[in-house]
Amino acid sequence: MPFPDALPAVLLRALRERGYAEPTSVQAAVLEPETQGRDLLVSAQTGSGKTVAFGLAMAPELMGGTDRLPQAAAPLALAVAPTRELALQVKTELEWLYAAAGGRVVSCVGGMDPVTERRALAQGAHIVVGTPGRLRDHIERGNLMPGALRVVVLDEADEMLDLGFREELEAILDAAPATRRTLMFSATVPREIARLAESYQRDALRIAAGNEGGQHGDIEYRVAMVAPHEIERAVVNLLRASDSPSALVFCSTRAAVARLHGNLAERGFSAVSISGELTQAERSRALQVLRDGKARVCVATDVAARGIDLPDLGLVIHAELPKEPETLLHRSGRTGRAGKKGVSVLVVPPSRRRFAERLLAAAKLRAEWGEAPSADFIRGKDAERLTAQAKALAAEEPAPEDLEAGQALLADTTPEAVAAALLRVLRAPLPAPEELMAAVEDRRAPTRAPREMHAGGAGGAWFRMNVGRDGQADPRWVLPLLCRRGGVAREDIGRIRILGRETHFEVAAQAVSHFAAAVRKPDQTEPHIRIEPLPPGEGNERVDTRPRRYRQ
Repeated sequence: MPFPDALPAVLLRALRERGYAEPTSVQAAVLEPETQGRDLLVSAQTGSGKTVAFGLAMAPELMGGTDRLPQAAAPLALAVAPTRELALQVKTELEWLYAAAGGRVVSCVGGMDPVTERRALAQGAHIVVGTPGRLRDHIERGNLMPGALRVVVLDEADEMLDLGFREELEAILDAAPATRRTLMFSATVPREIARLAESYQRDALRIAAGNEGGQHGDIEYRVAMVAPHEIERAVVNLLRASDSPSALVFCSTRAAVARLHGNLAERGFSAVSISGELTQAERSRALQVLRDGKARVCVATDVAARGIDLPDLGLVIHAELPKEPETLLHRSGRTGRAGKKGVSVLVVPPSRRRFAERLLAAAKLRAEWGEAPSADFIRGKDAERLTAQAKALAAEEPAPEDLEAGQALLADTTPEAVAAALLRVLRAPLPAPEELMAAVEDRRAPTRAPREMHAGGAGGAWFRMNVGRDGQADPRWVLPLLCRRGGVAREDIGRIRILGRETHFEVAAQAVSHFAAAVRKPDQTEPHIRIEPLPPGEGNERVDTRPRRYRQ
């Protein structure tokens, strides 16, 4: 279904130039004939095209059937958003939509210079977009004159109430003319939103766009089970296996963002980070680097869960699980936008499986469970990608000097060797995939204590590692290493004996076979460390751990 012909021609032209062939469900819903002139209470999924929807819905009030807006003076429309990022995104969308109509859009958001905003308002505006606190401040100071407002839009109204902006919203709505049109957009309509609508809307038309409360059809949810202490390695492989031009990785804290961002950069990924400690200018620069394609990965806290629109974002990774289902939905909603497909992956160690199941159930989501991509899988994908890339390069018309150099090269080298060298050059910039241990469900009996294990008893076994006291081995370093290499929990490791040149340690019966298989695989991080089983009975012998000078 195309956009209605009743829309101003300049807006229809702007939509075509932007690639909008037909409206999304929410855009079609707010443009139905019965919505004209009415207050609207709209529930729609994130990424469904809400900004363009209310931009088109307010057109009759702003343009009055003409193709040009009047001269900019006191604002005609006000859009309120919960975060700076979302407000600036809304401003950008409305600017291209109304550019040909002569529209002037001004933003007023926290973290920006209020003096600059005051000057912009004084120069006149058709639409003002901002955050609740900053908008209220400008109204109370007389910088923003609300008397001419014909439309007020509350975008992500549920989030604004969750963030404690009820008082600011009520002050803004009280200041606007009673004759205004009020459009409220919310992912959900809880009791607080319904009460706000009853107080500030007149005979509002309730619209549920899309499959409200259901799974976003354009987002595929997956769960990647990982061994303990291998979350960051799994993130590396998920990024390497994906064909998405850009990816967003979520962590719960600033410290986790800084650590993961540093690790990804060290491994060769072009990455940026966003967290609450950055200024608005720094966040904007990071996002622009992503949009320009100069970086592929953004590591962020939940400050990025709302209001960030990256057109080519096809992958969202939850390196740390969110605490609330709403946060999961809004994180994931950064992908699968405007009809494009996206993937949202939850990285889950065995100890967090039940929490992940509850989180998905509370969010009413269905996910495909499996393991993170293996290094062998990624190498296979690399072979396919690089072969296709090499064929594309070979299909291009070569410059005469390149053709001459190529012929000279083939005179001394076989075509197979040249092709292999080309693939090697193409592969060189790619970050190396990680060797991952298999994720093992925690089947330990709760009463089993590590110190109760005995070598050779009940299937337990002793192992040796070729690093000891002479190599600065320390229990605080050895235990995490063993858990990571063997893909086991701390409770699966029993006694640890650090000798001069090697370390002996126990592994619980239920973990022996998995541990033995895991440590046989090469470890690229510390290839010099070898772990192998001790011969039967060798771990039971009494070991003299005293310094050499005290031995008899």
